Amino acid sequence: MTAGSPPVLSQRCDPGQVSAGLRQELIDCWVTVSNAGGAVGFPFLPVDTGVVSPVADELIAKLSPDRRLLVAVAGNVLAGWVHLGRDPNPVIAHWGWVSRLQTLPAFRGQGIGAALMAHARQVARQEMGLEQLHLAVRGGTGLECFYARLGWRETGRWPGALRLAPGDDRDEILLVLSPL
Repeated sequence: MTAGSPPVLSQRCDPGQVSAGLRQELIDCWVTVSNAGGAVGFPFLPVDTGVVSPVADELIAKLSPDRRLLVAVAGNVLAGWVHLGRDPNPVIAHWGWVSRLQTLPAFRGQGIGAALMAHARQVARQEMGLEQLHLAVRGGTGLECFYARLGWRETGRWPGALRLAPGDDRDEILLVLSPL
C-alpha cells in the first residue's frame, strides 16, 4: 500500500466466500497480532497456528448475513480484519457487536483499523439495519482512546473481569457507537 492509498475493503457473509488462501491469511494475521500483544482473544501467549486455527475455523463456519467478516487488503495482502454481528433475538436485534479488530503490525499507523471500523459502521447501518454497535475492550491497552476518536463512548466497566496472570487483573471496558 502506498502512502495515502486506501485499502480495499470487502466482506464475507458465507463460509464459502472464504478461500483457503484467505483463511490462512486470517490465521497468520491473528497469530502475528496476538503475539505482538494485541487483545484479540488469546491472552495467554505465545499462540501458534494450532491454537488459532480451530477458533478461526469456527468464526468462518458461522458466517452469515448476521455474522460478517470485514477484510482490508493492501497491495494484495490482508492488512487487517474485523468481525461484525448481531443476535437474531428480536429484543436485541436492533444492535450489533464488533469483535477482533486487528491490523498487521506492518500496516499500523496507515488508517487500516479506522477504515475497517468506518466500513463496519456503514455495513451495520445500511445493510444490516442496525441502530447501534457494542464492543468490549481489555483495560490497560489504551484501546478506548482509539475508539473514542471514532465516536465510540464508554458505557461501563466490569472491574477486574479479566485475569491475564496472577496479579494482572484488567477491567473489561464496554463501549457503544450510537447512533450509526
